[in-house]
Amino acid sequence: MALVWEKRVGDCHYQVRSHGASVRLFSNGVFHSQWNPRDPLKGSLWELLLLPAFFCPPAQIRSVLLLGVGGGALIRLLQRFVQPQSIVGVDLDPVHLQVARRHFGVREATLVCADARDYVANLVANLRASGKKGSFDLVIDDLFGHVGGEAQRTVTADSDWCRNLLELVADTGVLVANFGGRREFLASGWRAPELRRELKGSWTASLPAYENCIFAASRSALSMGTLHREAPAAINPQNPSGRLQARWQRQR
Repeated sequence: MALVWEKRVGDCHYQVRSHGASVRLFSNGVFHSQWNPRDPLKGSLWELLLLPAFFCPPAQIRSVLLLGVGGGALIRLLQRFVQPQSIVGVDLDPVHLQVARRHFGVREATLVCADARDYVANLVANLRASGKKGSFDLVIDDLFGHVGGEAQRTVTADSDWCRNLLELVADTGVLVANFGGRREFLASGWRAPELRRELKGSWTASLPAYENCIFAASRSALSMGTLHREAPAAINPQNPSGRLQARWQRQR
């Protein structure tokens, strides 16, 4: 891989590397994001975060809130395959946002440098004060940093956090959350009885090459039939020769 750009801020060493048409972001050696405009569907974890959007017809996903931008690969995937009217990406690290714009080519998205906990809390407070309901059709919680060279969630998904996220999602919208493993998901607020009662659709997915557990949920039913009908062939779970051989489990 060729080194395209690097920067040191405090004890963090950022690198952007290229491999053919792919651009990759590393922070202290941790692989954060990859984007290949010529061949975007490679069977990666970012595509598994994208896939739950296809539980809905694409035209239904008009507004997206992404918590944790990284290099912006997921934004590029959403714009290519879902085409929402608006995407808001929130990241605490200004260097990540710089990389997203300059090296991953993120355009026509609102990028916010902020602590996701504060940003979400403010949105929820405004909703409650106005008496309005959440309006995001897709909310993705992908808040990961790095500790000791390993990727790790930066916000604990306790009941308060999960409740706040759910308040931001429209009644027919989808919530997606990335966990470091299934045990971490099972210990999260999403398994609290009061939240589970609100969710009519609830699935987890994982990939053989990753420990991560992806959670997708909605107040509306999430039909695997819709996902099979709407998802691109390269990452469609029904495609035996597809690149994303995910294991899906319905949650009760």
